[in-house]
Order: sequence, then structure tokens, then C-alpha cells
Amino acid sequence: MRVVASVLLLAMVASAQVSPTGSEAANSSSTSPPTLIIPAGTKLPVVLKHAISTRGNREGDVVYAETSFPVVANGRVLIPAGTYVQGRISHIQQAGRIKGRAEVLIHFTTLIYPSGYTVLLPGAVENAPGVDKTKIKDDEGTIRADSKAGEKVATAAGTAATGTVIGAATGGGKGALIGAAIGGAVGTAIGLLTQSNEVKLDAGTTIEMVIQRDVSVDADHVPKTTSTASTAP
Repeated sequence: MRVVASVLLLAMVASAQVSPTGSEAANSSSTSPPTLIIPAGTKLPVVLKHAISTRGNREGDVVYAETSFPVVANGRVLIPAGTYVQGRISHIQQAGRIKGRAEVLIHFTTLIYPSGYTVLLPGAVENAPGVDKTKIKDDEGTIRADSKAGEKVATAAGTAATGTVIGAATGGGKGALIGAAIGGAVGTAIGLLTQSNEVKLDAGTTIEMVIQRDVSVDADHVPKTTSTASTAP
């Protein structure tokens, strides 16, 4: 019996030494930083800090922008206005002289809060309402220039008509046919050499960014309020 009692006593002592007390566990949990979640699908407007164009930039160039309006959930600021956003050009293509439209693909990678706190994220362009003659091509957010095929056809047809008039004035019906042929050929050449629209985003252009997956942020590093000046629409 004494042996059994001794074994039980040793087991109780060992358990007390290994297992933390309730107060210790509470203190441990209280020291863990509170976490906020920026949910996937969150959209926010960002303003470009510099110009981007399919003629002036290339793949790998860094993109700098800044949020113009805060993101708030459940009464808590998640991303204040004035937060810097950094990204990179993943793909860029100039317009072709004969075919192929200009396009640029931007991936946003980093949020830099006013305090200097940095968060990695996957972000893409959701919409580009401030960029003329473009549209979003795919789910990745590729900004693509509109086609100018209609303008090329109009150029060719107009030149052919002009050639017909000149030919008729100089050589009658036969001259009209020759003039139309020459005019049409010249018009086609002009159409093929006409450069398609390039994609150009000026400094100060607002585009909409979407966050593609849940992003965790440390609540202690995120301000609970945002300045009135920054939140003005």
C-alpha cells in the first residue's frame, strides 16, 4: 500500500509541475495579439502615384498607389485611407501594327499602413473606370485596349471613295475604276499602319483593387479611426 501511495503522490507532483495553472493559461492567451481579417473579395479604390503605359513600361516594373477611402467592417477600420499599396506589372504588351491589342496586367502584393506596418496580399485590378478606351479582359484583371478595327475599315473605305471621284474626273468611267482601285489600295495600307490604342494610366488615375484571399492583420498595428480629410469622397 505504501508503494502505491508513493507512486500516486509522485504522479500528482509531476502533473502539477507540467500543467500550467488557470491564471497562467489566461495570461498566455491575453498576450496573443488580436487579429483582424480582411475578407477575400474586398474591393477598394486606389490612386496611382505615377503613370503607367504600354509604351513606357515593361514587365517587372513596380507600381505604387494609395487607398483613397477606408475599408470598414463591423465598425472597425481594416484599411485606412492613405494606406500605401505596392504591386508589380506581371504582363505588358504593346499594340500591334497589324493585329494584337495593347494590354497590361498588374498584381498588387503589399499594403503599407501609415504606421509602417506591412502586410502581404494578393490583389488584382477589378475595374478601371478612369482609363479611357479600355476594358478588363479576364478574371486576373488584365486591362486591355479597345479595338480600332472599325476606324481602319472607315479609313480604307473613305480613301477608296476619294480615289473614285478623282479617277472619274480625270478619265471617265475607266478612270473611276482605276481611281477606286488605287484609292482602295492606299486606304488599306493606311489602315494596316494605323497603330491601335495603347493602354495609358496617368498619375492620379483611380482603379478598383480586389483582394483575392483572406488576409490577417494585427489589430494593434491598424488604427481604429481614419482622418476626416482622407475619408472625404
